[in-house]
Order: sequence, then C-alpha cells, then structure tokens
Amino acid sequence: MAEMTVDLVAVEERLWSGTARLVSAQTTEGEIGVMPGHEPVLGQLVEGGVVTITTGDGERVVAAVHGGFLSVTATTVTILAEAAELTENIDVESARTVLSESQDEAEIAAARGRLRAVERA
Repeated sequence: MAEMTVDLVAVEERLWSGTARLVSAQTTEGEIGVMPGHEPVLGQLVEGGVVTITTGDGERVVAAVHGGFLSVTATTVTILAEAAELTENIDVESARTVLSESQDEAEIAAARGRLRAVERA
C-alpha cells in the first residue's frame, strides 16, 4: 500500500514523524482525509480539533490539536499546530475539570478537543 511522510509538529516540539497511509484532521472547512497522492492543499486547523494518523503498519496515532495549519503535497503531510498533545499524554481528569469550572472559551475548546482525541484513540 502507498504511504506518505507525515510530521506532526507543535510550536515547541515535534510530536510524531513517520510514514502513514491515512491522515484525518478537523479544519475550518470541515474534516479532511488525506491519502498518498492527494492533491496539494493548505487547511487551517480548528481550535480543539483532533488529528488521526494511520501508520503504514496500521497503528493509530491520535492527537488533540489547538489551531495551526495542515499542509499537503502528493507525498507529504505536515501538521503545524499552535499546541498539540498525543492522547497518551492527555490528563482526562484535568480536561473534565476545565469543562466544569472554566469560563474561558479557548480553554473549553482545548479541553473538548483533548476529550474527543481520547475517545478516538
């Protein structure tokens, strides 16, 4: 099966890099699925969104992504996020606390994205 190179990068660190056969992401235009050979596209990621990467060997890498961009060429996908967390690093209880106690819309969107990412993992 054909594969593409994928990089998931947050402002301060590279979270994941490797080959994949499918990437899905939530953009301001809706959810996009990308497979090798996809037409070039640049998309703006939503606040509190989720990115799912299906690797070449069928494993799933899921991350909560908070803003940024998705850049696609025929052979590469680059996800440049303002902030991102892999599901194994998400503190579910902390996200739930933010949902129940915070009044800040950006914090609430990020917490919802974290919980959606954990649900998709």
